[in-house]
Amino acid sequence: MALIDQLLAVRIAFVLGIVNIVGLMLVLFSCRCILGWRPQVLQRQKWFMVFYRNHCWYWRLFLLSVFLHAMLAFVGFGNPF
Repeated sequence: MALIDQLLAVRIAFVLGIVNIVGLMLVLFSCRCILGWRPQVLQRQKWFMVFYRNHCWYWRLFLLSVFLHAMLAFVGFGNPF
């Protein structure tokens, strides 16, 4: 039995899915540890350091959106087992 309207759950899940993708891209592109990237070259770039300064916030946004997305699946659609 679902606790909220399924149409509303689908709409919110869709928006949270987009936020998940955007959050993941922000985390990946602000990370200096990705293979193939040269951190020394990036560290000299002012735009990257401004972008990198918010790396921890990107992680928080991403993890919160994934958590809310998962909780919405259980609340909106119930346990499938």
